[in-house]
Amino acid sequence: MDFAQVVTKAEGYKADMSKFLRDLIRFPGESAEEGKVIARIKEEMEKLGFDKVEVDPMGNVLGYMGSGGTLIAYDAHIDTVGVGNASNWTFDPYEGYENDDEIGGRGASDQLGGIVSAVYGAKIMKELNLLGDCKVLVTGTVQEEDCDGLCWQYIIEEGKVRPEFVVITEPTNGNIARGQRGRMEIRVDVKGVSCHGSAPERGDNAIYKMGEIILDVKEKANHLGNDDFLGKGTLTISEIFFTSPSRCAVADSCAISIDRRLTDGETYQMALKEIEELPSVKKYGAVVSMYKYDRPAYTGLVYPTDCYFPTWVIPTDHLATKAVQAAHNEIYGDVKVSKWTFSTNGVSIMGRYGIPCVGFGPGKEEEAHAPNEKTWKADLVKCAAVYALVPTMYKK
Repeated sequence: MDFAQVVTKAEGYKADMSKFLRDLIRFPGESAEEGKVIARIKEEMEKLGFDKVEVDPMGNVLGYMGSGGTLIAYDAHIDTVGVGNASNWTFDPYEGYENDDEIGGRGASDQLGGIVSAVYGAKIMKELNLLGDCKVLVTGTVQEEDCDGLCWQYIIEEGKVRPEFVVITEPTNGNIARGQRGRMEIRVDVKGVSCHGSAPERGDNAIYKMGEIILDVKEKANHLGNDDFLGKGTLTISEIFFTSPSRCAVADSCAISIDRRLTDGETYQMALKEIEELPSVKKYGAVVSMYKYDRPAYTGLVYPTDCYFPTWVIPTDHLATKAVQAAHNEIYGDVKVSKWTFSTNGVSIMGRYGIPCVGFGPGKEEEAHAPNEKTWKADLVKCAAVYALVPTMYKK
């Protein structure tokens, strides 16, 4: 086939993709508030001739192209984090900016660029008859920033959709990602007894107890598992809470949240037990638990789940990895196969359900959640072209 024609098509859509991305950036779309973003994606899919476009009860948009028997999916979460401290931005994060090379704005890399390239990649497949006996599904998924993978739990369990493999379009710095560490959200609660602050000896200060627990947690962070490919497991205390009758009283409870990143071979049971076995946790009878997520989607749907997000890795010689790699190599040359530092919807797709995932997406991982976020037009074009070739390379 004429591989140069695929690149030419993608280049020809650069202006359309840039406009589409800027439109999406203009809608604030934090988790559970993505309705306007989803509506705009649905509009673009319908305009470009997707064979079927639907929004499920959770609010995910699913666009299908083709009618073959092999289902290949491209996933892009379309929710974003907030702006944070607005003074750290040098431009309006929702109006964004555009020049010859870049597009800036909240979500430009994480990860609205991914849905843009996937939508146009599917358009190119149809135009150049690259679908063969495949059917392609492009998903714009919600609530990933709040609870990665929840959207795909719903799509698989309730929608009964099970692709042969999924290309995750999170930013990969121009590389292919074949895995990531998992994560979980742990809470530790300790009780105390309040009394008047003028005579603290009458009470039992929960914050002092938690101080000892925090030191033990910090020490534990130095003794976690390691994997040659994914790297070291990590943990950090991300939040602290307390209750007290007043600022003139001894605190009668204290709690912390722990962000625990799990490398290959570590499980949530293991991670919980590590905290339960800390000397100070046992000394003070602290309660260790896993958070649950039950925030309503923007549609009002509640789909509860444990805040556990499994580790996953796909082999370098897996057909899905090789298909994306071959698509890239045919039109852009050799590509590095690496991993993500952060977490993706792959925690459910492959981590929970065993559906192979491989990552390739526009933008840079370090742009995610940072002020002055941006992505590159050349990345949008490259990813659209590579996506368009993946079904052909997979069948080849």
